Amino acid sequence: MPNDQSGDPKKFRLSRMFWIGLAIFCCGSGPLLVILLLAGLGVIQDPNPIGFGLLAFLTFWPGIGLMIAGVINSISRNRSKGNA
Repeated sequence: MPNDQSGDPKKFRLSRMFWIGLAIFCCGSGPLLVILLLAGLGVIQDPNPIGFGLLAFLTFWPGIGLMIAGVINSISRNRSKGNA
């Protein structure tokens, strides 16, 4: 049977926790980075990104923590499937 997938290695998939952490990180730090980029290019004169800075401050470490926990969760789940 050419479509027999029993011999194929399992695909490594990142957990949902990682993707939620990545979304929190991007949505929290992204606006600040865009404002700073536009100010650096001269598109925006005298930016005042206090609100975006607070958003980035509150979402940076939770996003990183969820991404790390998601990778650890994915690795442990992948190893347990490989042993079964």
